[in-house]
Amino acid sequence: MLFRNRFLILLALAALLAFLSLSLQFLHLIPVNPVKEDGLNPKSRKRIMPDPLTEPPAIDPIYEARVYCNIPSITERSMEGHAPHYFKLVSVHVLIRHGDRYPLYAIPKTKRPEIDCILVSSRKPSHPQLEAFVRHMSQGSEAQMDGTLSSLPRYPSHSLCEMGELTQTGVVQHLHNGQLLREIYIKKHKLLSSDWTAKHLYLETTGKSRTLQSGLALLYTFLPDFDWKKINIKHQWSTIFCSGSCDCPVRNHYLEEEQRRQYSLRVKNNNLERTYVDMAKIVGIPTRQLRASNPIDSMLCHFCHNVSFPCTKNGCIDIEHFKVIKTHQLEDERERQEKKLYFWYALLASHPLLNQTVNRMQRIAEGKKEELFVLYSAHDVTLSPVLSALGITEARFPRFAARLVFELWQDGKKPREHFIRILYNGFDVTFQTSFCREHNMHSNKPMCPLEKFVHFVKRGMFSVFNSTNYYDACRRRPF
Repeated sequence: MLFRNRFLILLALAALLAFLSLSLQFLHLIPVNPVKEDGLNPKSRKRIMPDPLTEPPAIDPIYEARVYCNIPSITERSMEGHAPHYFKLVSVHVLIRHGDRYPLYAIPKTKRPEIDCILVSSRKPSHPQLEAFVRHMSQGSEAQMDGTLSSLPRYPSHSLCEMGELTQTGVVQHLHNGQLLREIYIKKHKLLSSDWTAKHLYLETTGKSRTLQSGLALLYTFLPDFDWKKINIKHQWSTIFCSGSCDCPVRNHYLEEEQRRQYSLRVKNNNLERTYVDMAKIVGIPTRQLRASNPIDSMLCHFCHNVSFPCTKNGCIDIEHFKVIKTHQLEDERERQEKKLYFWYALLASHPLLNQTVNRMQRIAEGKKEELFVLYSAHDVTLSPVLSALGITEARFPRFAARLVFELWQDGKKPREHFIRILYNGFDVTFQTSFCREHNMHSNKPMCPLEKFVHFVKRGMFSVFNSTNYYDACRRRPF
């Protein structure tokens, strides 16, 4: 009898253990089968859970392309304007990339994507103030614009977009940007009073219609129905905004070296070359000619606007071609971070713009009440080196309508002390910068002292060149 009772107890215990084992397997708390060293189940190559400590994130070209398109949405996370209650916002500098545009290049012997650049509020994506924006832009003859800017259209208006033209999506992206910044900087922090004047703004753009129109779209929702007589827009001929400090041989040297690196990586990518060969056969042109047409530029337009890729009698360019080329772009960005050529180029390319920013911040910190809101409307080749020079290595390549914001704050308890915050597409990246990364570990304030930014721009940027100023760094023999 005793033996029988023990047997029943053991049987019940075995059943309980079996149930627990199955439950753990069902919840994926233990593997059903042994896992090999590469982290994959031997019976199934499908990954259950990547190891965040040892496995780099897989490249997803479709996801990254969607991020790059930046299709306008109602909700967007934004950390601009966040500070302890006793801090006062005294200045904001905004550097934007233009919004979504029509391609700069066409794939030879294919039909151009049919994108309508006439602004129509009933067509998506749209914005509640789109019609008002068009009306206000048509009244802008009194604005003061440098050089050839006055001859550019203030909003897109072609039934079939011209090459490089801002699309309705691009306008809406910056109407969203301006509205978001208005809620934070005007309504919440009162950066500008209702009687603001031209001296409170500084506006600068390159000579492309897409940058002028992007800047105007953001400005319209930031300061709705602004008085055109208060608007003075400067023309910047250089895409890196180097103004009168563009002569820099060493910068040019590192740009050439970076271009050689890009070429070397491309020719080693056999899958990319096979893709170009296949696409060239479809289009009916030599592979070299297809490569020179930069097909990803046109393909991104098809992708962002949900337009089918082009076809010929020989077949169709498809999503697999797109994924291969986009993946190569992402791999190129990774290698660019590992190699230092672009970083060295970026330090010298971005210094003139960052130096202007620092000088303006210093004047405001000293009590000057001019140029409180600054807007630079620019390109990806403007934002990218600035991000790299600041040391923000995790930043994605600038998407359409990307924004980089520099905030200057005054400590209400110690008015002589000023601090900065830097935000990229709404995310606080202040402590990702090379000059304030260490400060984050030793401070209880969620900001970076202005003097650290000043020292970085005035001296720190040149240490890698064994120089103490921009002029010498631009001319010292590269090591």
